[in-house]
Amino acid sequence: MKIKYAIIIGLLLAVSAFVAKAQKVTLDYYFNHEVRQTAAGKTGRYHYTWEDKTGTGFSIFGDAFKRAGAHLDTLGAAPTLNNLKGTAIYIIVDPDTKKESPDPNYIEAIDAGQIAAWVKKGGVLLMLANDSANVELPHFNNLAAKFGMHFNDDLQNHVINDQHIDDGTVVTAGNPVFKTARKIFMKDVCSIGISLPAKAGLKNSNGAVIIAIAKYGKGTVFAVGDPWFYNEYTNGRLPAGFENDKAANDVAQWLIAQIPK
Repeated sequence: MKIKYAIIIGLLLAVSAFVAKAQKVTLDYYFNHEVRQTAAGKTGRYHYTWEDKTGTGFSIFGDAFKRAGAHLDTLGAAPTLNNLKGTAIYIIVDPDTKKESPDPNYIEAIDAGQIAAWVKKGGVLLMLANDSANVELPHFNNLAAKFGMHFNDDLQNHVINDQHIDDGTVVTAGNPVFKTARKIFMKDVCSIGISLPAKAGLKNSNGAVIIAIAKYGKGTVFAVGDPWFYNEYTNGRLPAGFENDKAANDVAQWLIAQIPK
């Protein structure tokens, strides 16, 4: 009997190890590829990268995925079905404008088609936009439209300075995605227009949709009107009561739970 239980436990551990290994989270470095001069005078990649531990990086969000059993990767090429093979979660954040890159890679129809086909097969897509002054929305909407979403050219939760920080308040208590975070800070976000299969995932105090969710084939799409998971807003520097650090963990765990088993 002990041998039987030992075999069962061994099989469960093996399955758990396989699932964790399969949970690869890939961050796009193709549509967002901002560079700047380093202190040494060299050109370096920055803004929304896993390895950046400063305020502009995604290292804290990456740690949330790693704590949940996933491992991190990047994709610096166009997201074809072949290039996305083995990826469980694909993240596109703040696609470049010409202001941010002299030769940006726009999300064209062929890219949107490849990503949508990957989602349909069971991929989990996280789309993080921004206010229209800081993101290339027209081509990003080529992709969003596949899932009944449209990033609007507007400005929600506008925050002028730290004296008006409460203008960025969004209540998440009771939301099924945010299991532990009760209140978060999101400033200067764009709203999201929705039609089936998309549904509202979170609204602000004005009733505008700022997070949208869609089931598409075997996959899932989670869209946010802001790239707010970067370190500046998840490192605990916000006033007491804002729980963006908890929200990052909540979203990472929710996304991983959407991966088809």
